[in-house]
Amino acid sequence: MTTSVARRAGPREWAGLAVLAVPTVLLGLDVTVLYLALPALAAELHPSGTQSLWIMDAYGFLIAGFLVTMGTLGDRFGRRRLLLGGAAAFGAASVAAAYAPSAEALIAARAALGVAGATLMPSTLALISNMFADARQRALAIGIWATMFALGMAAGPLVGGALLERFWWGSAFLVAVPMIVVVLVAAPFLLPEYRARQDGPLDLPSVALSLAAILPVVYAVKHVAAEGAGGLGGATVPALAVGAASGAWFVRRQRTLAAPLLDLRLFAERTFGVALGLLLVGLVGVGGVMYLVTQHLQLVEGMTPLRAGVWMGPPALMMFVAAIGAPLLARRVRPGYVVGATLGASTVGYGLLATVDRTDGAGPVVAGFALIYLGLGALAALGTDLVVGSAPPAKAGSASALSETVQELGLAVGVAVLGSVTTVVYRARMEGWIPAGLPDGARKAAGDSLPAAAGAEVPGQVLRRAEEAFVTGLNVATGITGVAVAALAVVAAVALRGVGPTQPEDDG
Repeated sequence: MTTSVARRAGPREWAGLAVLAVPTVLLGLDVTVLYLALPALAAELHPSGTQSLWIMDAYGFLIAGFLVTMGTLGDRFGRRRLLLGGAAAFGAASVAAAYAPSAEALIAARAALGVAGATLMPSTLALISNMFADARQRALAIGIWATMFALGMAAGPLVGGALLERFWWGSAFLVAVPMIVVVLVAAPFLLPEYRARQDGPLDLPSVALSLAAILPVVYAVKHVAAEGAGGLGGATVPALAVGAASGAWFVRRQRTLAAPLLDLRLFAERTFGVALGLLLVGLVGVGGVMYLVTQHLQLVEGMTPLRAGVWMGPPALMMFVAAIGAPLLARRVRPGYVVGATLGASTVGYGLLATVDRTDGAGPVVAGFALIYLGLGALAALGTDLVVGSAPPAKAGSASALSETVQELGLAVGVAVLGSVTTVVYRARMEGWIPAGLPDGARKAAGDSLPAAAGAEVPGQVLRRAEEAFVTGLNVATGITGVAVAALAVVAAVALRGVGPTQPEDDG
């Protein structure tokens, strides 16, 4: 009796994975490379406060908004074709951003980068599902893919710092051009094309509804992240209401269409829904802690952004080890147990951050964050593989887009929620302690947040108190998150216990 064995990938497929790693690194790089360039471009373009926020946020907004649409377009019209078109558009938008003559032009270029980026993310992941039919190889390939994005984010401050020491702010965007050239030249030779059977025309009202569901929610959580708990006023609540109503309308419409933009039958597969939920909740913790740890290194430890980026190297290495090692371990151990165990290690990391003191130095903070990244590496690799692997091949682009969308939302919600918790604790700790003799501006800054206090002329003892208040907020936020992640570890082990290990087949 013979059993069908999935075709194993050869040298061409692994070379193709190296090509797919290039845009993946680039997307991660573009998230953080602008952090160091903002002061330099602000000195030249003179953006308003609102324009500065849009320069930073337009990219992430448009990526999150268009992921579902672009994933479906890849399934319909060709995943390699979408990748090549998106790469060319990304390169052109990068050049436009580098030479933008005004803040308005730069915002438009960043928005174009977001739309182009939304074509690259699901295309790369969906093509991996085509190239690696063997479950064990696919899991390892997705682990490498997940790591490349994180490494790009970690390298952003280092690359940005090195470029800005020698060139003008636009060089932070031009770094994309040679990487895009590599993709455009190599992809036609090393990557396969895949296009699912088209059941009907693209439903444009569904595209509009998906944008109306996602963009207001992303706006709201980013606004809360910037403003703290006070950001719940103004347009935030209406934006959430519009997003929720549009989302409900979108779901109803998909159920009535013969060729929906998003096939809701994907959620009938239990593993698919559980893995998406794990990715969403897990990324909430990581996104918030990443935001707080980078602030701690720069504002409490006094590091430059470049030096802080170097200190983020060990956590990035831990994620790399987990993202590569977890799929290999899952060949013998159930994936749910692997994710549960590594999330347990993350819980230890959250515990370290919940107990650090202002005088402990950077070591315990980075060690705790490294353990958190260990859990992220396993979760990103195995969770993404479970999402993509449980979807039919014709829907791999849509499944990939959903995976990326929940991770984008998780990161944004994490920054908003954990940032707000830290802010509330900070203000409570500072209330009634600030000396009465301080000028009104310095007094308001010291009571608002540590970044505001660090940027104002406040006495040394007030700044030390602000640092202590921030660290206390970090303790509370990570303590709460640690409890949630411990529960998530149990959920992963229990809810995914039916998914068996990908043991090597007996070829004899």
